[in-house]
Amino acid sequence: MSKIDEKLKIETLALHGGQEADPTTGSRAVPIYQTTSYQFKDTEHAANLFGLKEFGNIYTRLMNPTTDVFEKRMALLDGGVGALAVASGQSAITLALLNIARAGDEIISAERSGLLNRTTWMQYRNQ
Repeated sequence: MSKIDEKLKIETLALHGGQEADPTTGSRAVPIYQTTSYQFKDTEHAANLFGLKEFGNIYTRLMNPTTDVFEKRMALLDGGVGALAVASGQSAITLALLNIARAGDEIISAERSGLLNRTTWMQYRNQ
Protein backbone atom coordinates (compact mmCIF):
# COMPACT_ATOMS: atom_id res chain seq x y z
CA MET A 1 0.00 0.00 0.00
CA SER A 2 1.41 3.38 -0.95
CA LYS A 3 1.44 6.34 1.44
CA ILE A 4 -1.28 7.94 -0.70
CA ASP A 5 -3.49 4.83 -0.50
CA GLU A 6 -3.18 4.81 3.31
CA LYS A 7 -4.81 8.25 3.47
CA LEU A 8 -7.75 7.53 1.17
CA LYS A 9 -11.27 6.74 2.33
CA ILE A 10 -12.87 3.45 1.27
CA GLU A 11 -14.98 5.16 -1.42
CA THR A 12 -11.87 6.56 -3.09
CA LEU A 13 -9.98 3.28 -2.70
CA ALA A 14 -12.84 1.47 -4.44
CA LEU A 15 -12.42 3.73 -7.48
CA HIS A 16 -8.71 4.54 -7.53
CA GLY A 17 -6.84 2.22 -5.15
CA GLY A 18 -3.86 0.26 -6.45
CA GLN A 19 -3.41 2.46 -9.49
CA GLU A 20 -1.31 5.43 -10.47
CA ALA A 21 -2.55 7.99 -12.98
CA ASP A 22 -1.09 7.52 -16.46
CA PRO A 23 2.11 9.61 -16.57
CA THR A 24 1.69 10.48 -20.25
CA THR A 25 -2.00 11.28 -20.52
CA GLY A 26 -2.89 11.95 -16.88
CA SER A 27 -5.81 9.55 -17.26
CA ARG A 28 -7.24 8.31 -13.97
CA ALA A 29 -9.23 5.45 -15.54
CA VAL A 30 -7.64 1.99 -15.60
CA PRO A 31 -6.98 0.98 -19.21
CA ILE A 32 -8.32 -2.36 -20.38
CA TYR A 33 -5.44 -4.27 -21.94
CA GLN A 34 -6.96 -6.60 -24.52
CA THR A 35 -3.93 -8.71 -25.28
CA THR A 36 -2.87 -12.30 -24.88
CA SER A 37 0.89 -11.91 -25.01
CA TYR A 38 3.66 -9.42 -24.41
CA GLN A 39 6.87 -8.51 -26.20
CA PHE A 40 10.20 -9.08 -24.47
CA LYS A 41 13.13 -6.66 -24.78
CA ASP A 42 15.51 -9.55 -25.50
CA THR A 43 16.12 -13.18 -24.54
CA GLU A 44 17.71 -12.19 -21.22
CA HIS A 45 14.61 -10.17 -20.33
CA ALA A 46 12.39 -13.15 -21.20
CA ALA A 47 14.56 -15.52 -19.14
CA ASN A 48 14.43 -13.18 -16.15
CA LEU A 49 10.64 -12.91 -16.33
CA PHE A 50 10.09 -16.66 -16.64
CA GLY A 51 12.71 -17.29 -13.93
CA LEU A 52 10.84 -14.86 -11.63
CA LYS A 53 14.00 -12.79 -11.25
CA GLU A 54 12.22 -9.76 -12.67
CA PHE A 55 8.60 -8.63 -12.32
CA GLY A 56 6.61 -8.12 -15.51
CA ASN A 57 4.03 -9.44 -17.92
CA ILE A 58 4.59 -12.81 -19.55
CA TYR A 59 1.19 -14.08 -20.63
CA THR A 60 -2.21 -12.54 -19.94
CA ARG A 61 -3.58 -15.60 -18.10
CA LEU A 62 -0.73 -15.29 -15.61
CA MET A 63 -0.61 -11.52 -15.28
CA ASN A 64 -2.32 -8.59 -16.96
CA PRO A 65 -1.93 -4.89 -16.07
CA THR A 66 -5.72 -4.46 -15.79
CA THR A 67 -6.05 -7.51 -13.51
CA ASP A 68 -3.06 -6.32 -11.48
CA VAL A 69 -4.85 -3.07 -10.60
CA PHE A 70 -8.00 -5.02 -9.68
CA GLU A 71 -6.05 -7.38 -7.40
CA LYS A 72 -4.23 -4.48 -5.70
CA ARG A 73 -7.52 -2.66 -5.21
CA MET A 74 -9.22 -5.70 -3.65
CA ALA A 75 -6.28 -6.18 -1.27
CA LEU A 76 -6.47 -2.52 -0.23
CA LEU A 77 -10.22 -2.69 0.36
CA ASP A 78 -9.92 -5.84 2.45
CA GLY A 79 -6.75 -4.84 4.29
CA GLY A 80 -4.82 -7.75 2.82
CA VAL A 81 -1.27 -8.02 1.56
CA GLY A 82 -2.38 -9.38 -1.81
CA ALA A 83 -5.29 -10.72 -3.80
CA LEU A 84 -5.82 -13.15 -6.64
CA ALA A 85 -8.43 -12.67 -9.34
CA VAL A 86 -9.76 -15.84 -10.97
CA ALA A 87 -12.21 -16.43 -13.79
CA SER A 88 -15.02 -18.03 -11.79
CA GLY A 89 -16.40 -18.74 -8.36
CA GLN A 90 -15.62 -22.41 -8.91
CA SER A 91 -11.96 -21.51 -9.42
CA ALA A 92 -11.97 -19.40 -6.26
CA ILE A 93 -13.49 -22.23 -4.19
CA THR A 94 -11.03 -24.78 -5.61
CA LEU A 95 -8.01 -22.56 -4.90
CA ALA A 96 -9.25 -21.80 -1.37
CA LEU A 97 -9.64 -25.50 -0.56
CA LEU A 98 -6.38 -26.50 -2.23
CA ASN A 99 -4.67 -23.88 -0.10
CA ILE A 100 -5.83 -25.38 3.20
CA ALA A 101 -6.25 -29.10 2.37
CA ARG A 102 -3.31 -31.48 2.08
CA ALA A 103 -2.93 -35.01 0.71
CA GLY A 104 -5.02 -37.37 2.80
CA ASP A 105 -7.32 -34.66 4.18
CA GLU A 106 -11.05 -35.13 3.82
CA ILE A 107 -13.53 -32.43 2.90
CA ILE A 108 -16.97 -32.94 4.38
CA SER A 109 -19.98 -31.16 2.93
CA ALA A 110 -23.71 -31.77 2.88
CA GLU A 111 -25.58 -31.87 -0.41
CA ARG A 112 -28.58 -29.92 0.85
CA SER A 113 -26.97 -27.79 3.53
CA GLY A 114 -27.70 -24.53 1.72
CA LEU A 115 -24.08 -23.50 2.32
CA LEU A 116 -22.76 -24.83 -0.99
CA ASN A 117 -24.43 -24.64 -4.35
CA ARG A 118 -25.04 -27.95 -6.09
CA THR A 119 -22.19 -27.58 -8.58
CA THR A 120 -19.68 -26.98 -5.79
CA TRP A 121 -20.98 -29.95 -3.82
CA MET A 122 -20.77 -32.17 -6.92
CA GLN A 123 -17.16 -31.13 -7.50
CA TYR A 124 -16.13 -32.77 -4.22
CA ARG A 125 -18.51 -35.74 -4.31
CA ASN A 126 -16.76 -39.10 -4.72
CA GLN A 127 -13.35 -37.57 -5.29
